[in-house]
Amino acid sequence: MKIEDAIKSNAMPDGRKTAIHIMYTANAIQDKSAEILKPFGITPPQFNVLRILRGQKGKPANLCTIQERMISKMSNTTRLVDKLITKGLVNRVTCEENRRKVEISITEEGLKLLSEIDEPIDLQNENIIKNLSSEEIEQLNNILEKIRG
Repeated sequence: MKIEDAIKSNAMPDGRKTAIHIMYTANAIQDKSAEILKPFGITPPQFNVLRILRGQKGKPANLCTIQERMISKMSNTTRLVDKLITKGLVNRVTCEENRRKVEISITEEGLKLLSEIDEPIDLQNENIIKNLSSEEIEQLNNILEKIRG
């Protein structure tokens, strides 16, 4: 579907059209991810935090590290971590020598939840690109990297 049809708009300058197209597509992917995650009781930003912590391979991370690796920089990392602690999916440990230093790590329960989520998320990701050739996928990734600068 053309973006003009999706947003019920007339012709627009190329820059605006491209930006709207990217945002519209990103929101559609985000909405599908949220649908998948809802039965598991977590949001896409919480899922992102869990994936970041799993990527630490057992090493704890601080809030700053998590924040800089977040997909959405607008996320309130402290609040996200607090909610994940309440759910028993992550732990927070305050350093004895420096009370301002806080380390966060994923729990076994968090790792178990991610292993349950991996398959449906991976299927969704494959479904997103199913109509693209491997060359088109590579080209799209290169174009998106150029856009981000």
